[in-house]
Amino acid sequence: MRILVVNPNTTASMTALIESCARAAVGPGVTLDAVNPAHGPVSIESHYDEAVATPYLLSVIGAARGYDGFVIACFGDPGLLAARELVDAPVVGIAEAAMHTATYLGRSFSVVTTLSRVIGHTWDIAHAYGVASRCAGVHACEIPVVELETDPAARATITEACRQALEQDGSDVIVLGCAGMADLCAKISAELGVPVVDGVAAAAAEVEKLVRLGLTTSKRLEFAPPPPKSL
Repeated sequence: MRILVVNPNTTASMTALIESCARAAVGPGVTLDAVNPAHGPVSIESHYDEAVATPYLLSVIGAARGYDGFVIACFGDPGLLAARELVDAPVVGIAEAAMHTATYLGRSFSVVTTLSRVIGHTWDIAHAYGVASRCAGVHACEIPVVELETDPAARATITEACRQALEQDGSDVIVLGCAGMADLCAKISAELGVPVVDGVAAAAAEVEKLVRLGLTTSKRLEFAPPPPKSL
């Protein structure tokens, strides 16, 4: 089995972190690669960033050969539905996987993300995935995506944001709302004593499951290949 994880931004160091966390989540016999487009924004934290990144993301997925499933490793799940039109193989977004996984682990979950400006979009995603009633709150740690790797206080700041989210929301589970936080789950979970879900790991495991079950994206209606058009 081969899985391709696509980081839609162009920050190679983040792609390496994503690859490490995704590989740790899949079983023996799975070959997992992680890539990022050569062009696009260095981070995705606005609607504009998503719009700019999506064509390059789709180009990567459309050109990939020999993969049994795909992960889109950005918490906004940019281009997810379009990607499902392009390929037969399962395509899973990390926000989608993280939120659904969290619903298995407690009555409610809180999302801790990067900046306040993405809170509304995160709620939109929760509603779109049918889990808004299980989401007790969305909170920002106010650390830009590219500073997650460079800010020495990042883990402490994110951990404290998670602690406050649990207390304020009365929730049972934390979802980390950025692929750049993928390596923090175990330490935050141990410190706070609750399940902490990383969407990168959750999505990689979900794709592996779907492939092992022999399931592919339905091409009957909405996710049929897009009609050929002149561009």
